[in-house]
Amino acid sequence: MPYATVRSVQINYKILGTEGPWVALTPGGRREYKEVEDLATRVAAKGYRVMLHDRRNVGASDISLSAEDTEEAVWSDDLHELLKQHDALPAFVGGSSSGARTSMLFGVRHPEATRGLLLMRVTGGAFAAGRLPENYYDQFIRAAEEGGMAAVCETEAYADRIAAKAEHRDTLMAMDPSEFIAILKRLRELFVAGANMSVMGMTDEELNGINAPTIIIPGNDNTHASESAGNAHKLIPGSEWHELPLSFEDVDVVGFEEWEPHYNEIAETFDSCMQKVIAGE
Repeated sequence: MPYATVRSVQINYKILGTEGPWVALTPGGRREYKEVEDLATRVAAKGYRVMLHDRRNVGASDISLSAEDTEEAVWSDDLHELLKQHDALPAFVGGSSSGARTSMLFGVRHPEATRGLLLMRVTGGAFAAGRLPENYYDQFIRAAEEGGMAAVCETEAYADRIAAKAEHRDTLMAMDPSEFIAILKRLRELFVAGANMSVMGMTDEELNGINAPTIIIPGNDNTHASESAGNAHKLIPGSEWHELPLSFEDVDVVGFEEWEPHYNEIAETFDSCMQKVIAGE
């Protein structure tokens, strides 16, 4: 697997397609790029080059924890640098859930590099605000408090990261548990500060200032409520809306893999949006 050194961190990445406009797709949660690889393959087949990568602290990319900014902000800057190294800017940038948040922040922080935004399963609302801090931070803080870094390594999420790259265990075990806890508590504070906004992690002013052509595909579960996507649609000027033939499911989260029967429709929707942008340039 190829790696790129991005802001002093080794990032695992993959490019699908050999010619055409550049697209970057980012999965949700803290999951590896493999989650969106099937969809990305279908997008690439329409004549695009698609950049996939494991974000820092995810999958086979380096573990490099800091609390200077939200994780999504750091990821958006990493993605900008990764694309820049491949002479891939400006690019169409998109993703699902936390990948959508990363993409919106990419549009805010790097407007000149954003050709368009491709957003799926926008996150927001009280349910997500109550659920996600536990998923992302609280469980690991407790593990470190109760059993040190060895206990952190045994959590499902970090065990998956160690399985993706065995050296991650050495990196984690070399960390001072108190430092790890302090970083995660600060990241939690930064995350919670944006949890109750119209769209999680994004101020109304930031969304209203996005000038890149944007397509929004709403989610269908409690974490990715359609209302959150609707807020993004109202606030991002000129954004387009596309609903898949999906019914709402009263569950915490619908796995992205359950959208697989609709990947072709998503790829076609993205292609239509991008071709309009290309034709208008």
